[in-house]
Parts: sequence; C-alpha cells; structure tokens
Amino acid sequence: MKIYKNIFTDLISPQNLFRAWAEFKKGKTRRKDVILFEFNLEKNIFNLHQQLKNKTYRHQSYTSFYINDPKQRHIHKATVRDRIVHHAVFLALTPIFEATFIYDSYSCRKGKGTHKGVRNLNKILRKMSRNNTQSCFALKCDLKKFFKSVNHQTLLAIIKRKIKDIDVLWLIDEIIESFNPGLPIGNLTSQLFANVYLNELDQFVKHKLKIRHYLRYTDDFVLIGNSVNLLEKQLNKIRSFLKNYLQLDFHPKKIILKKFHQGTDFLGYIQFPHYRILRPKTKRRILKKVGKGISEQSLQSYLGVLSHANSFKLSEEIKNTFWFAKTKNPPVDIKGRFNIDYSPPSKNYDGWMDGWMDGWK
Repeated sequence: MKIYKNIFTDLISPQNLFRAWAEFKKGKTRRKDVILFEFNLEKNIFNLHQQLKNKTYRHQSYTSFYINDPKQRHIHKATVRDRIVHHAVFLALTPIFEATFIYDSYSCRKGKGTHKGVRNLNKILRKMSRNNTQSCFALKCDLKKFFKSVNHQTLLAIIKRKIKDIDVLWLIDEIIESFNPGLPIGNLTSQLFANVYLNELDQFVKHKLKIRHYLRYTDDFVLIGNSVNLLEKQLNKIRSFLKNYLQLDFHPKKIILKKFHQGTDFLGYIQFPHYRILRPKTKRRILKKVGKGISEQSLQSYLGVLSHANSFKLSEEIKNTFWFAKTKNPPVDIKGRFNIDYSPPSKNYDGWMDGWMDGWK
C-alpha cells in the first residue's frame, strides 16, 4: 500500500487555498458571506494560511437549518473560511483515495454519478438474466442514519493507513471533531470521508465475499445474483461486518429483494427488463412543484431527469402543467411576446441527485 508523507505544505499553500476559493465560490458569488470574505480576499487567505501553518486554526461552529428533498434533512453550514479549508483538503486527498475506490462506487466522484450508476445497473441485470430469459434477483439495501452514525475514531484510523503526515492528520482531526456525532450533511469533506469510510464495505464485499455484481451510491447499494439463498447469506455477512467494524446497521424497512421483471428501484428510477421509469413518489413531487410554479431552468432540469427514462407522456404532462401555471402570470419580453423556452434538455444531463448539497459546500 502506498503511503503519503510531507503533503501538508502543499495542502495549506496560498496557491492551493486560492484554488480552493475558486472552486468554493462557484455559484455563490451573490451571497452576503461570500461577498464579505472576497472584499478582503488576499488578506483573509494569507491569514488562513498562517493559522494553518502555525496550527492555530480552529474550526468554527455551524449554522443549521432544515430542507425537504423530499424527506427532511438537517443541514449544517460551515463558515466561508472553513469551507475553503474543506475544499483545500478535498483537493489534496481526493487523488490519494480515488485510486483505492472500486469502479461501481458512484457517489461524488468525477466521471460517475447517478445516471451512470443506473445505466450500469441495467447492463448487469440484463447480463445476469441473459436478457430476461432466466431468473435474476436484485437485493437493495440502505444504511440507517449513515452520516450521523460514522464513528470518528474508525474513520481516522482508516485515513491513517494512507496518510502518515502528522500535520495533515491534525487538520483532518480538527474537521472531523468539529461536528458530533458523525459527519455533517453539507460539508464537502463529508462526501469524501463517506466514500473513504464505506470503501471498507466495498472492499469486503468485492474481495472477501467475492461478490462480482455490486453497486453503491453513498449509503444505498445493490447486490445482484441468480440465487436468493446466496444473496441472503451474503446479506447476513455484510450485516455482521457493518456492525462489528463500521458501527453501522441496515435500515430495517429498506431491505428489498425483487426479481428483475418486478422492477429494481435505485437512484430515483425503477429499472424493468425493457424500460425504465421514474420513481412514482418522485413523479408526484415534480408535478406538485411544477403546478405551484417553477422557473424555466428548473423545468429544463426536470426534463433532463426524465430524458433518462421512458417518460414521453410524463414529460408532456409536465410541460402542460408548467404552461398552465405560467398563464396565471405569463412571462413576456419588452414587446409583449411570450418568452418560454421548451428546447429539449441535453441527453448528457447528469447529476440531478449528485448536486443536491452543492449549495452548501
């Protein structure tokens, strides 16, 4: 195993901090706290550099609030200064740990994402069922309160196997211990640490249990096989590993075993042998939001989501609902003409779930 030493100087360098700032501020340039930080940008960055260099840096408290997307989530938002540090750590550590991740881990990774996960699930299901000519089963599992349940000592021990720079470990510990229990939903580093933590599960499944067909997106994962008995035995071994090593457990109501033709629900879509549909709950939520009135940008985002499913009728229904909602207060240009763009979404649209926390990074 390759280990890494003497990376702290590069991580906290002004160049890396300015790069972290550039990544952080994307899409946030109009926010008050970002504007205030940028007003004295160079002074703030160099002060942060000195604090990190002298180890006087202390992570500040979080601002918490709730969002519904669709279930209620408790978000914790760090200060601008701390989020720049998160980005700097993310930029330095991601290349180190990325090489250790399995191919079929799709959350918060460049070149992965929800739609690639859904497409690869379809390929595996068709392969295992020989195009639906033999029995094939998908076992879908979800971890219970994952982010809240991450054990700090276990996470740090995993990181220490790769990182031997005591100064970097000090900074990582400062970030991890800034929130308790678990990891805060909203930190960019939480996404990386989640993948590092659950990579232990991935390696156990792939190399100890020798399960070939396994896909994971954060705390959701799917096992695919031709034998129900074998899948159930593997599930029990995974449950034991999670409890004993990672201090995690399954959500008791979210362990679902189905045949391929019954539909496999994963990452917002339900995959059948010859077609793919949007999850009904997601469909109802979209129609409800569109009926209340949304922006054209949001409409295009929804149509982008639907472009990855067999959903022509639903797309037309959403367009019609959008139109009727707009007629209450129709947008017009300076000549009084309607100004609504129904141009088709890009087929390459991706990341509708990947970016749900982007605003808080």
